[in-house]
Amino acid sequence: MYKISEFSKITRLTVKSLRYYDEEGILKPSCRADNGYRYYNGEDFKKAELIQFLRDLDFGIAQVKEILENCESAEDLSYYLEEKQEMIRRQIQKEKELIRRMDRCLKPKEAEVELMEYKIELKSFPAITAASMRYRGRYQDMGKYMSDIYKEVKGKGAGEPFCCYYDDDFKEEADIEICVPTKGIVDGKNISCKQLPAVPKAVCTTHTGSYEELHRAYKALLDFARDRGFTCLTPSREIYHKGPGMIFKGNPNKYVTEIVIPFQ
Repeated sequence: MYKISEFSKITRLTVKSLRYYDEEGILKPSCRADNGYRYYNGEDFKKAELIQFLRDLDFGIAQVKEILENCESAEDLSYYLEEKQEMIRRQIQKEKELIRRMDRCLKPKEAEVELMEYKIELKSFPAITAASMRYRGRYQDMGKYMSDIYKEVKGKGAGEPFCCYYDDDFKEEADIEICVPTKGIVDGKNISCKQLPAVPKAVCTTHTGSYEELHRAYKALLDFARDRGFTCLTPSREIYHKGPGMIFKGNPNKYVTEIVIPFQ
């Protein structure tokens, strides 16, 4: 058995850390004497090594605690490490996007080139038969649902896919219907095939570029409608003339999206 001072020396964990881990239930000493002194054994040493390993890999205290409670083998640990890798990859992507956004501000000449002049048009759209899936959730989940629709529609698609947005504002959990025009009615397990009503009047514009800049196109449309006293209606549509494929995303700067906002 090791006294806490000895255990601190062989584990490279401070006495303060050992006491904290004890309080958090992460590394409790195997024995506590009548006088309250903590004593650790060889099994505690193995656990301390694992804790040190995980902390060096930037696992938080709550994450370490969960791993220790559920990890019984090297195979179990591998799953946690793979999940951590994926979390890091997502964070790297997020940080890269922040850098790109900062670059646009630091390079004003380039940023000016990226700003689009939107041509606003008044259009009408006939009723259309489409296979659809309606869900309430995140905007970034649309790709998964779009892929599922195409799997069920197979070769009966008859036009460019589009999304209908039933909220009149931005929401974390949005009401979205993803649609793929079809040749007649298509039966499917997870899709609803129906005729969407005509849109008699709508303000429309086309955005070329990534989806992250679509809000600029919406602003142009709403400014146009407001200046003319139009009352905008829902659902609005985004028609994807050119976008990511089912496997590869391609160059987002070449995506072409038409935005349609009904009005009266």
